[in-house]
Parts: sequence; C-alpha cells; structure tokens
Amino acid sequence: MHNLAIALKEKGYDVSGSDDEIFEPSLSRLRNHGILPPSIGWDASRITTNLDAIVLGMHARADNPELLKAKELGIKIYSYPEYLYEQTKDKIRVVIGGSHGKTTITSMVMHVLKYAGIDFDYMVGAQLEGFENMVSLKQSTKIAVFEGDEYLTSPIDLRPKFHLYQPTIGLISGIAWDHINAFPTYDGYKSQFATFIDKIVENGTLVYCAEDPEVKDLALKSKKGIKTIPYTTHPFESTDGSACLIVNSDKVPLAVFGKHNMQNISGAKAVCSQVGITDEVFYKAISTFKGASKRLQRLAENQHTKVFLDFAHSPSKVSATVQAVSEAYHDRELVACLELHTFSSLNAEFLSQYKGTMDKSDIALVYFNPDTIAHKKLSPIEPSDVKTSFLPSDVEVYTDSQMLINKLKSIEWKNKNLLIMTSGNFSGVNLQELAKEIAP
Repeated sequence: MHNLAIALKEKGYDVSGSDDEIFEPSLSRLRNHGILPPSIGWDASRITTNLDAIVLGMHARADNPELLKAKELGIKIYSYPEYLYEQTKDKIRVVIGGSHGKTTITSMVMHVLKYAGIDFDYMVGAQLEGFENMVSLKQSTKIAVFEGDEYLTSPIDLRPKFHLYQPTIGLISGIAWDHINAFPTYDGYKSQFATFIDKIVENGTLVYCAEDPEVKDLALKSKKGIKTIPYTTHPFESTDGSACLIVNSDKVPLAVFGKHNMQNISGAKAVCSQVGITDEVFYKAISTFKGASKRLQRLAENQHTKVFLDFAHSPSKVSATVQAVSEAYHDRELVACLELHTFSSLNAEFLSQYKGTMDKSDIALVYFNPDTIAHKKLSPIEPSDVKTSFLPSDVEVYTDSQMLINKLKSIEWKNKNLLIMTSGNFSGVNLQELAKEIAP
C-alpha cells in the first residue's frame, strides 16, 4: 500500500493515508515522500467529500471507522487490485500468477523490459535492483506488469486479488495448495486458478508451465477465444553454484541458479516474446538478472561457506529452494533452517504438506514461535507434531529463537552452506548480522 501511495504521488496525485501501525521501511519512505500520516491511528474526521476515492488495504477491518464514514458519504472505494486495474484498463496487462515463482518471473520480465528500453507500469512483491519502488503507474506507458497474488482482496471483497486484473497476457507457474485459511480445501484453491484463466480478456494469451500437471489440466480445459502457450524448463548446465543456459550451440552465463529458476526463465521468455522482445535481447538481458530480494539472496560468504536467505515458506517453495542449493553446491553439506510463520504453515491440518520437503538437506532445522500461533488464534502445535510432519527428514525443531541461534553458532561451518527460509525474521533475529558471523 505504501508503494502505491508513493507511485500515485509521483504521478501527480494528491495522496493521504492512515494506518494503526506503520513499520520500517514504510515509515521512512512515506516520510521522505511527504505523505506520512500526521498521526498514527484511525480518525473518521479525515474522511470528507473532498476525497475523490479511497483505496482499501487488507489491514483495515470491515468495521474500520474511516471505511464506515466513506460508505456513509458515498465516496468511491477501491480495493488495491481494483485500483491497479482502474489505472491500467486501457493498457496491455501482463499478470504473473502461480503458487510459486511468481515474484521471480515478474522480476525477470521487468528486468528484460527495462534492459530493452521499454517503459511500463508494474507492481511486484519484492525490492528489485534498478527499481526504487515496488509499484509504478505512469500516463505514457502502454504495458503493465503485475504479480498476481491469489490471496484475498480486502476485508469487504473476498475474491482473490488476481481475479480483478483481467489480464491481456496471464501466466501460471504452478499450483500447490496454500492459504488454507482462505481456501480450506485443495480443490477450492485450484479452482481460483481456473477463474483466473476465465478472466483473461478475449483474444488474450495464457502462458503456462506444462511440467505442472495441475496447471496443464486447467490450460487444456481453458475457455475458447484465448491463445495458450506452454513452457518447460530451459536447457541448462550447472556447476558449483553457477548456471548457464544452453541456447543452440551457445551457453549464456547466469547470475541465478537452480532448476526452478531455469523453469522461471522459460516462463519469462514466453511472456517477453508476446510483447515483442526478441530472443537475442532476452538472453542478453537475462544474463544480467541477479534475482529479487529474499529469493536465494546471498547474505554473506567466504571461501568455505555461503549464507542464503529465501522467502520460501510454503511446501512447494521450501522443496524447490532446498533442492536448488543442494544441487548447486553438491560438494558442500547443506544446513537448511526454516521458520514456520504463516497461517497455513502453523496450521496442524496443513503441516503434513511439508513431508519430505527438506530431504535434500544434511542438517534440517525448523523453528516456530508458539506466541505467533496464539496471535493467529490457531490451535497449539507441539514440536513433536512438526517433527512427524517433516518425515522422513530428521529435523530438529525449536520454539526458542536464541536456542536456534546457539545451535547455528555451534556448527563447524567449513564446507557447509546455510539456507535460511522465512517470511518473518525468527522473532526478531538480525539475519544479516547472523550471516556475517557464520561466514565472516
């Protein structure tokens, strides 16, 4: 939301906002752009008929006093995705969806378009090198690239966000059950992607991963009036933490690695081809792509050890990320450290989905904070529940972050890599400092 506020101010709009808590880096960035609310909290007196519209985020509840005042005054209320569509409804909208890989594929497409000198609107869920903001909306652009999140739109609109963008070009990278609080069954979750396909505009295009049987099934059943383009993992070679694409008889060196990223590259290439990017330009551009923040991001390294940070939290992401690092550095042991932090990952009914996801690691550590479970109003889980769910991996389970840190510091790190996976921060651990201590 704060990125959207900044983007609209840069477009020349008069922007104000409110929230009951604002954390860094949002706080400083809003202050630097002169749009930090004068006071923290909700105040219905801020809502007047001078406002043209309100953009409602997920944080404000349905009984929010400012929201109720806006309804009373008849002010137009948009959800976040509704407003992005409103700003781009006359443009080519590229929407990247999927249970995993969508941030990376979106980032790859953005990187290539920028390399090619094409200006475009965008919204992506990670900070990218070369892009100051995570949202951009301009008058003169003809293309918009959006990361298509399947989570719910707002407290008063329970549709998945990616149903509202009406893509000209839509991509689905894979389907693996997530967001159990919103979609309590797998079939219900999968059906959201079928609806996403139905929302592609007439004569639009669906790009899909043909290696995912669930995605392929939906693509083959997709509505008439759209073009379907399958993609598979790009041919590649990988040696000691580096990878290169095989293109005819040539090799294109990359700054990213892992089979899942070779698959992501194929998806990005298919999308870029649809907006006029030649193969020559694509390969030159993708060779300089360094990845998105918290996607196999190197926090620290020395000649014996590398420390990676990844946003992986759902089972499919954990499995792909562990496999990528294990295979890229097969001559080193892998210590994989996962925080269970999301609603789904802390749900006793969902835990079994993690079975075998950390098998490719040599040492598997899992942490969860019981206070987080209580805050999310979930039923308690025990370390033994987690340990059983991850079988056959022999995981060590921690509920005290300091004990986990002590464990990590006690390891002899020569010829070992550390992979940290979390959508949180292990209850306040400075991960950058920890990484530098492990690999000074």
